[in-house]
Amino acid sequence: MKTVLLTFSVALSAAFASAQQPATTPSTGRGRPTAPAAPAQAAPAPAPFPAGAKIAYVNLQLIAASSADGKAANGKVNALVQKKQAEAQTRQKALSDNQTKLSQGGAVLSEAARTQLQKEIEKETLDAQRFQQDAQGEIQRLQQELQGDFQKKLFPILQQMAQEKHLSMLVSAQDAGLIWAEPGLDLTAEAIKRLDATNAAAPKPAAK
Repeated sequence: MKTVLLTFSVALSAAFASAQQPATTPSTGRGRPTAPAAPAQAAPAPAPFPAGAKIAYVNLQLIAASSADGKAANGKVNALVQKKQAEAQTRQKALSDNQTKLSQGGAVLSEAARTQLQKEIEKETLDAQRFQQDAQGEIQRLQQELQGDFQKKLFPILQQMAQEKHLSMLVSAQDAGLIWAEPGLDLTAEAIKRLDATNAAAPKPAAK
């Protein structure tokens, strides 16, 4: 089975762009009544698997987003992104403070002090760029590591499902360019259920 890219995180450029801008608060419609939340609807029962079918498919991105393992991986990536964003914001504030100091007080600073401040701003600018590149690399490495671990756990389950159903082929819906298929051929929900069941059945580590 070939390696398939699974996305566990937000776009890195968007993640770090938010560190350069003040946070905004969503409108709450103050003063206006809010509409009541719609009641949750039960998920429809999965369609039966067609007898004699030789090809089926799964949505790998949905498995990554909905399974316990996928959610845990997302949590680890998002935690690292938030940590790097906070560090980037701290660096950006120090740079902005020095830029403000230079623009507002540059006329009263001595030549030596102004030159020193300009050098600090140049250094902080380069350090911020280098930090963003390093942080993106660290996040990508974590994504790749988690992706590899996820695939090692998921793919044997998918192979077992295919063998049990006597399939000739089990495909990734996205990579196959799937436009339409019989709903019963979608084994995504079953794959998520089996993957989560392996976590429930796994022995718990002994308490130290």
